[in-house]
Amino acid sequence: MRLAILSDTHGLLRPAVIAQLKTADAILHAGDINKPSIVHQLRQYAPLYVVRGNNDRGWAEDIPHDLTVTLEGVTFYLVHNKKEVPADLSHVDVVVFGHSHKYFQQERESVLWLNPGSCGPRRFHQEITMMMAQVTEGRIQVEKLSLPHQAP
Repeated sequence: MRLAILSDTHGLLRPAVIAQLKTADAILHAGDINKPSIVHQLRQYAPLYVVRGNNDRGWAEDIPHDLTVTLEGVTFYLVHNKKEVPADLSHVDVVVFGHSHKYFQQERESVLWLNPGSCGPRRFHQEITMMMAQVTEGRIQVEKLSLPHQAP
């Protein structure tokens, strides 16, 4: 199963992101979507697992704050802000979060922590990034994608 992992799109799906989404079997989005039209567009490409970010208000009331989903034997916990991850991760293989706009990938105590960074409007002079992952029989392999800085 091929996963697109993204966060902090802030109302923008760049053509380079859409090209990756078209190859995904599922999409994980760690919040700060900013527009319902982005959710609708994401759902056109693959099944979507999404959580609400701090900028997702009003229209996003039905989007969960956090979400646990198991895909191909790998259990993911999604939340926008890393500070809101629960202490007990005994049932989780991968934590996906966003908020900081900074790419992060690290294994801690048998849990893989992933922040795909931001692939929406460029902010804070940071890289524009997302992740693609291959999940097979309980194993995950993650690839960082750095996207061009050109205007969308």
